[in-house]
Amino acid sequence: MEKVTIATVARRAGVSRQTVSNVINTPDVVREETRERVREAITALGYRVNQAARQMRTGRSRLIAVRIEPARDGINGSVLDRFLHGLTDAAGLAGYRVMLYTAADDNDEIATYDDLLSAYDLDAFVLTSTHHGDPRTSWLAERSVPFVTFGRPWGAPDMHSWVDVDNAAGTAAATEHLLAAGHQRIGFLGWPAGSGVGDARREGWHRVLGPWGPSAASTDGVQGGAEAARALLATDEPPTALVCASDSLALGALQAARELGRECAVVGFDDTAVAQAIGLTSVSQPLAEAAARCMDLLAELLDGRAPSVPATVLLPPSLVLRQTA
Repeated sequence: MEKVTIATVARRAGVSRQTVSNVINTPDVVREETRERVREAITALGYRVNQAARQMRTGRSRLIAVRIEPARDGINGSVLDRFLHGLTDAAGLAGYRVMLYTAADDNDEIATYDDLLSAYDLDAFVLTSTHHGDPRTSWLAERSVPFVTFGRPWGAPDMHSWVDVDNAAGTAAATEHLLAAGHQRIGFLGWPAGSGVGDARREGWHRVLGPWGPSAASTDGVQGGAEAARALLATDEPPTALVCASDSLALGALQAARELGRECAVVGFDDTAVAQAIGLTSVSQPLAEAAARCMDLLAELLDGRAPSVPATVLLPPSLVLRQTA
């Protein structure tokens, strides 16, 4: 079989060899349409960058690390699995490899950073699940370790580059859809206050709804969602629709409505495989795009091409309509 080279990829994509090299090494200088065409050719041909030669040339390992999130209830935990899949694909196209690690909490994760940096020649980290008062970013920044985050620095200045999904826009779109369908009493089922993501999802609902709007908070999970929804649906003026901060809470809301014999439209968030299987209307995050943008920002940072002001990318989600709403 003929060896696949940059020239082979260039012929397949109908571009120059320099353009292929730019897509691999400096993707931001290539138009998005051309970049996608080259990446498709790379994938179709199975082209692999010569990592040994590149490491000798750049002095870098081309290795980045990211945490595996805990499985939790097996529903919403799959969301970041999809992000990791997209990040691994994007990293491979850029000539990087991804190392995975686990951590129980922030302190455990910081200790893991220390261990990994001592044992491996890591180039950078990608952080997920950012939150208020997140100590991980300051630890890495103080040691000049390159990183980007999937998730904004909630409540803190934009001191590092990040990619996030516009959570408020997602729940706003869900609420607008329910209003257009004739619902006037639309409740919200979310997480306890203080979660950056959860508060943003509640804000999108509240922004659209106006004066009427009962809400309830629960830790994430089907059982918690069922209990919180049961309390809302048992009121004198029960909601006829519920916007939920996660698919797990939405499944609990459906269970509660069925047990009480109530007609109630339900919208979840994250468009998990379970939502697809049972016909749950849900807000979908562009996880593959988010992962690719994280990798682009990281490549800029590692190549010394990052802007003087940290880059921030906020991606719009989409509402996937199914039987429940």
